[in-house]
Amino acid sequence: MAGKAAAAGAGVLLVTANVGSLFDDPENLQKNWLREFYQVVHAHKPHFMALHCQEFGGKNYEASMSHVDKFVKELLSSDAMKDYNRARVYLDENYKSQEHFTALGSFYFLHESLKNIYQFDFKAKKYKKVTGKEIYSDTLESTPMLEKEKFPQDYFPECKWSRKGFIRTRWCITDCAFDLVNIHLFHDASNLIAWETSPSVYSGIRHKALGYVLDRIIDQRFEKVSYFVFGDFNFRLDAKAVVETLCAKATMQTIRAADTNEVVKLIFRESDNDRKVMLQLEKKLFDYFNQDVFRDNNGTALLEFDRELSVFKDRLYELDISFPPSYPYSEDSSQGRQYMNTRCPAWCDRILMSHSAKELILKAENDEKIVIYDHIGPNVCMGDHKPVFLSFRIAAGAGKPIANVHKCCVVQ
Repeated sequence: MAGKAAAAGAGVLLVTANVGSLFDDPENLQKNWLREFYQVVHAHKPHFMALHCQEFGGKNYEASMSHVDKFVKELLSSDAMKDYNRARVYLDENYKSQEHFTALGSFYFLHESLKNIYQFDFKAKKYKKVTGKEIYSDTLESTPMLEKEKFPQDYFPECKWSRKGFIRTRWCITDCAFDLVNIHLFHDASNLIAWETSPSVYSGIRHKALGYVLDRIIDQRFEKVSYFVFGDFNFRLDAKAVVETLCAKATMQTIRAADTNEVVKLIFRESDNDRKVMLQLEKKLFDYFNQDVFRDNNGTALLEFDRELSVFKDRLYELDISFPPSYPYSEDSSQGRQYMNTRCPAWCDRILMSHSAKELILKAENDEKIVIYDHIGPNVCMGDHKPVFLSFRIAAGAGKPIANVHKCCVVQ
């Protein structure tokens, strides 16, 4: 695809990856991860590529700094990326600031054949031509080429050291302007609490945070453009509905703590068959006896319980999911398809877009499959999250035919 970016459109590859595991076990995981990532780049040969990372640097950023530097250097200088002669890297490395640190990392790569690509300066309110390779880190708040926010502490008060937030950049390719938003939303702190209500209290917290981001990127400060929001949304299946379906004929045993009478474990057993244990549920345990249900036919039987996005159906669009739940995979480097029994598998990692962004995606004129939405490394350990990608073309001159889009074409 990455020949001359002509009237057929510019090839675009968007990738989201929670990479925390890579920095907790870099010796065993990074090489395989990069190999699988490069294979996707080679297969789709995009002109423009965006890689949005969450949990960049892992659980202990300070201890992982050398691994972070090595990972970034590898991406920018590897033979697989040699045709991408321009790049922008934005790493939130301000790990000592509880107020600002998000652990987000956004990478943007431009193929040598792609001409006239511009990035928006949010301070000057002008597009600037992209040249060379540049890395920005530490305090991104002072960088005018992006907007970055961490969600307020009161969004998720029980998590004292949250690193959730978003980074927004704006680009113009083939006269089409669009925003790319790297996002990380709040997780489920307890399986037991998530199971109590439908939808869960955590779903409501994510709803509030995502609504905040969408309102922010379409407010009155800047011209409205199409947008793609991709990252770790931490969307979970409706736990109560899933358990009631998987264990429809089971009996439930409740185990409480002796001192507080608090529920600490739920055990679901078959009514017959020697009362075989089907599911054990604890704060950080979701142990279902048959993982095949999450893998068979890519887990599509469970998509009916993937409901968190429905609240935003008037604001966000997603292509049909045809890959298995992206989380929580085993972090054992010898296990590529096994889920951990810590959480109910779910499609946490997603690529969403505004309804106007659909117009930017070039429709196939024949049966050729040009738009692809899938995951990376299906049979290889990629850490606890499988990266997810969207490959498509932007048609020349697609998007809203507004008079001042031509500003992209002027070097500021």
